[in-house]
Amino acid sequence: MIRKAVFPAAGFGTRFLPATKASPKEMLPLVDKPLIQHGVEEARAAGVRDMIIVNGRGKYAIEDHFDVAYELEALLQRKGDSAQLAAVREITEMADFFYVRQNMPLGLGHAVLRAKDLVGEEPFAVILSDDVIDSKVPVLRQMIDIYERHSADSVLAIQRVPRDQVSRYGIIKGKRIAERVFEVQDMVEKPKPAKAPSDLAIIGRYILSPDVFPALEATRPGAGGEIQLTDAIRTLLTRERVLAYEFEGVRYDAGNKLGFLMANIAFALKDPELGPGLRAFLNKERKR
Repeated sequence: MIRKAVFPAAGFGTRFLPATKASPKEMLPLVDKPLIQHGVEEARAAGVRDMIIVNGRGKYAIEDHFDVAYELEALLQRKGDSAQLAAVREITEMADFFYVRQNMPLGLGHAVLRAKDLVGEEPFAVILSDDVIDSKVPVLRQMIDIYERHSADSVLAIQRVPRDQVSRYGIIKGKRIAERVFEVQDMVEKPKPAKAPSDLAIIGRYILSPDVFPALEATRPGAGGEIQLTDAIRTLLTRERVLAYEFEGVRYDAGNKLGFLMANIAFALKDPELGPGLRAFLNKERKR
């Protein structure tokens, strides 16, 4: 059973400056919920109960968001706004939240390593909240099903990307063993297109064995001078079964402005309250 999920959230969000100068990128709203809440809800729907957030300096808004807001709840109660009160309380009650600080910007691998003591000796999930995935079945739930069905030690979410974009991702070399499932044989972080082993890119969802922690401790800084999670997982390939799963769903890279806007439009169009008005507005703009 996957009981814990790690959310790296210590980055500076420089692509969204100046909006993220004082507000964490993870708190940018996707329609009416911050990005990180969408990730937490995905984990919760997959059966995860403990959310471990790797925070950074000045990101108190994330902790406040998932904490009890006594004054706000009292105000909503006095106003008789039961719907909003229930929505606010649901945020706090959906899971147990734990926090650890990443005090140096040393990459995704280092962020995951900071969660070592809170994870302990059990498999766990990692969710990057700026990879927003719209799917009928939560992607983490899909991955857990693959993890259990194929007796894997680790499972990586993957997606095919254009060859000219492989240098933005960790790329796997794999052998197809079932529909959408690959046995990982090798992987490389941000390769040049000519040297990429495939077009299968690792996307921000992982199920990892606790053996990744000693592997991370032994990993030297790689691409960009950071400790790369991909490099640590690669060292496990000789002794663990690492699978890659081409998930079902539509992914939006909300880590950049265009992807973030696209995600907001896509999710708003599906909203029964906002969809009709937004669709009419977009049609009107298209005709100009």
